[in-house]
Amino acid sequence: MQVLKFGGTSVGSAKAIEQVCHILKQYKPAGRYAIIVSALGGVTDKLIRCGQLAGQGQEDYKNVLLEIETRHLDAIRELFPITAQSGQISQLKKKLNALENLCDGIFQVGELSPRSLDKIMSYGELMSCVIVAEKLKQKGFSAACKDSRELIVTDNNFGHATVNFIATNHNIAQFFAQQPADYVVLPGFVAASNEGETTTLGRGGSDYTAAIVAAAVHASVLDIWTDVSGMMTADPRIVSQAIPISHISYEEAMELSHFGAKVIYPPTIQPVMDKRIPIWIKNTFAPEDHGTLIQDSADRSFPVTGISGIQHIALLTLEGSGMVGIPGFSKRLFESLLQERINVILITQSSSEHSITVGIHETDMLKAKTAVDSEFAQEIHDKRIEPLLVEKDLCIVAVVGDKMKNHHGTSGKLFGTLGRNGVNVRAIAQGSTEKNISAVINKADLKKALNVMHETFFETPLKQVNLFIAGVGNVGSKLLEQLQQQQNYLQNELGLQIRVTGLANSKYTLLSESGIGLNNWRQQLEQGNEMNIPAFVAQIKAMNLRNSVFVDNTASSEVAAVYHEFLQHGISVVTCNKIACSSDYSYYRQLKDLARRFNASFLFETNVGAGLPVINTLNDLIRSGDKVHSIEAVLSGSLNFVFNHFVNGTSFREVVKAAQDEGYTEPDPRIDLSGKDVMRKILILARESGAAIEMDEITNYSFLPDACLDAASVPDFYDQLDVHAQHFQELRSAAAADGKRLKFVARYEDGKASVGLQSVAPDHPFYKLEGKDNIVLYTTSRYQEQPLIVKGAGAGADVTASGIFADIIRSARL
Repeated sequence: MQVLKFGGTSVGSAKAIEQVCHILKQYKPAGRYAIIVSALGGVTDKLIRCGQLAGQGQEDYKNVLLEIETRHLDAIRELFPITAQSGQISQLKKKLNALENLCDGIFQVGELSPRSLDKIMSYGELMSCVIVAEKLKQKGFSAACKDSRELIVTDNNFGHATVNFIATNHNIAQFFAQQPADYVVLPGFVAASNEGETTTLGRGGSDYTAAIVAAAVHASVLDIWTDVSGMMTADPRIVSQAIPISHISYEEAMELSHFGAKVIYPPTIQPVMDKRIPIWIKNTFAPEDHGTLIQDSADRSFPVTGISGIQHIALLTLEGSGMVGIPGFSKRLFESLLQERINVILITQSSSEHSITVGIHETDMLKAKTAVDSEFAQEIHDKRIEPLLVEKDLCIVAVVGDKMKNHHGTSGKLFGTLGRNGVNVRAIAQGSTEKNISAVINKADLKKALNVMHETFFETPLKQVNLFIAGVGNVGSKLLEQLQQQQNYLQNELGLQIRVTGLANSKYTLLSESGIGLNNWRQQLEQGNEMNIPAFVAQIKAMNLRNSVFVDNTASSEVAAVYHEFLQHGISVVTCNKIACSSDYSYYRQLKDLARRFNASFLFETNVGAGLPVINTLNDLIRSGDKVHSIEAVLSGSLNFVFNHFVNGTSFREVVKAAQDEGYTEPDPRIDLSGKDVMRKILILARESGAAIEMDEITNYSFLPDACLDAASVPDFYDQLDVHAQHFQELRSAAAADGKRLKFVARYEDGKASVGLQSVAPDHPFYKLEGKDNIVLYTTSRYQEQPLIVKGAGAGADVTASGIFADIIRSARL
């Protein structure tokens, strides 16, 4: 014999019931089938609402009754020809009249008891059962309808009755032994007490009915037909990449269903699991899909079968030195919760016995606080324990799998993944069978946590990275071009799916959780919100996306001032903006410490040398135990361009203007020519070498006259270059007379740093430095006789963007 259960959506409309008949035709005609049906989708909620309104003395319950009647009448009129409708409508009217009389009585009394509510709720299944059975008869099936209340016996715990399996199994076995029909339709969810009072089986009651019947008749299989194609690796409403689980063990299904997988409920599995009857979860509206088969064992290579979560959790912590070594505290805690009928979802206890923590539903936390504090009132008064600590706005995430116990590092993988994404774990629980690892986290982190967990355990080919980019000018636009160009390579070769989820310039901000198209980002950005940095930061944090990276392509001190907010939230920062790392040493140190503390990346390779590996090389030297003795460098591509092109017959103004037009200088060239930009760069290198140095400790041997530096505007600055043209010609001529070339050099040695214009001889490594190139010489304990040299293009939007791109990839792969 085979048992099939069809849920509320599977019988939710005339079309759906027709589909049920079609599915049943696919089964072997010689078999016998018990068919368990739920109420029409949404009807149970309407019945509950009806009872509540009647109990509150509100006549609106009559309108709800009318909606229920209309829903069923419409189904009958669509399913049956006119000649066959009268009998159906007559049966329906009898049930609806009884329901109306019951609600009228509740309205008169003004009280809705659990007993009355059970009776009201039962009508949904009782009505759908008759409709489905009659439709099967019309289709030519040998069908009959049987009231489950005549078979399933329970106690009087209305709302969640406990089944008397001895009496129930006897009734079911006897009934089916005598029933000639091949297809017997039974209402799910409903039962009756020994006294004949209607009871219900609680959440997932129709599934439970099906499991009870399947176990009683020793069914070959239990098919549960619903509106999804089986159990999924995660909730697809939260994790869009979730995939169906083809096979799963009973124990794994129990764990996942306990932790929120709503396809099936924990009590459903127990009766059939005891008899080792397979459960097949199928999709009524896609019957060709494989679905999920639940049975003894499942042969899979992955240690984790699925991930799930429970929302609206509160943590209760009982702690105090008076608990240590004293038996009975746990017993009293759980008894006090039991008396208030509070379900405990998670338990964890410190090995010192100083505290015990349990997880419950948030709706019960006030009752729990009152009950526990009352139970331990004397100990609290005597200061032996603290009043019960209650924390809310939490949730539980869990990974489930039979094979986890045979795979080392599953826990480390889980908590490492959460940590890298800034998800704080408040409590941990793991069963002794090692089939489940649970963690309590903030409710706001649920979506991000489930997605990164799924990515870690099920999506090894691709890791999704979410970018928030501030600054889309020369460098930013080149970066977006490179990202678009390299999408396929990143996915196919590095397993990275890099999405731009935020853009900002000085006027507008644009955020999109699903990603911003890189073909028309300019038009989209112009339709964005007005730029407001605090609001932009708050929105990014509120989105709480996994593997988030904030990219700063600006030169804004206001943007640099918010890096700490991102790092504290576990969002990595990649920047070519030198302001943060060259600001007060305390802020620089804070950012480095926050990145380490919150497992985020803080990468700024392009602060020095654009795309050159200047900082990474230095970091590698320091990490490997080398010691820096001195750093000598030409760190300004724009200044190198200027002095390489400042030859006889060319004015200094012309060369500077050409450098600006080529994009080698800042919009205000004085930032480059003053040496301030180079000061920032040598400061950053000195700090990365381990020096706690400030900007005002760097000596600047400026070559610009004060009148140039103090000019009121950029045009005025250019005018002053003409005024002081002779000064610049004399600098060039003096160097040329000695056979030397002018280079703006930065130096760090013995804890002191300086920048300034120097004349370098032909035998110096700087002499032949051409174009906009940068060069850095590291003299270290390992490189004393011959410095380590890093040389190459040190300016330009393309190379800077490529350096930022490299940092993004480095951050994503950490």
